Amino acid sequence: MLNIKFIHPKFFPTWILILLMRIGVLIPFSTQVIIGKFIGKVIYPFMTKWRSTAYANISHCFPEKKQTQVITLVKQHFEAIGISLFETANAYYASDKKINKLLTINQEHYFTDALKQEGGVIILCAHFMPLMLGSRALLINHTIANIYRPQNNELFDQAMVKGYKKNGAVMIKSKDTRSIIKAINNSLPIWYAPDQDLGKNNSVFAPLFGIQTATASATARLAKNNNTRVIPYSFVRTSKGYEMSFEKPLSGFPSSDPIIDATTTNKILEKQINKTPEQYLWIHRRFKTRPDGAENFYKNN
Repeated sequence: MLNIKFIHPKFFPTWILILLMRIGVLIPFSTQVIIGKFIGKVIYPFMTKWRSTAYANISHCFPEKKQTQVITLVKQHFEAIGISLFETANAYYASDKKINKLLTINQEHYFTDALKQEGGVIILCAHFMPLMLGSRALLINHTIANIYRPQNNELFDQAMVKGYKKNGAVMIKSKDTRSIIKAINNSLPIWYAPDQDLGKNNSVFAPLFGIQTATASATARLAKNNNTRVIPYSFVRTSKGYEMSFEKPLSGFPSSDPIIDATTTNKILEKQINKTPEQYLWIHRRFKTRPDGAENFYKNN
């Protein structure tokens, strides 16, 4: 049932966006990519803050790149942002049949084998631009719990939650630790993307591309429950569709040292980013929290 407050004029732009998303899913994949890249090129000159953040992140993570190479990668990233508008629409509204046709799945046995064993499963993913579609694609053959951060826009948040729930997802807010642990203890796989700056209180410093980075410590804490296996997962766009890849469950994780554990997850992230760097979420201020006395990467942003 429609909440009457969503009839307020302030939500009209969101309703228009939802309508465009529903229309967008009807467009073939190849055309979505072409239009998405065009959108990215159009918004690139205007999104100065995003552009500055992406440039700072990429130039620090890839110091060997020349300025022109960094700028090229930033532009490619904005094209990926444009395409992600369609990917998000597909995540909410596309049919399983459409998504399935675009999928290439690698080493899924690591995940299915883990499901046959007793204990919890954490599907460890990262914030690549097709992230939302990557979680939806898992729902085609599996029941999982999506750990998510509620959107600031209430109507869009409702659309997101409804879109996943109708496809079988259990939706758990990222701050609802009790429900997350309950899911793990009930052997319900959780889809978990911890690669964002959560501040000093929720992080430890561990290297990421050689940079001491505030890294979520919750991953290791959650993995201590119910004999939990942590399975690295990636979902990226290719020229023909999307590649869904699983890796072997982490060995000896968690350890007794949170910094070692954070270093382990950051190495996985580095490996994934190096494959398709333009598709990673560079507009997030990933290095905002710095060790005492360290350089502020975003002082001009």
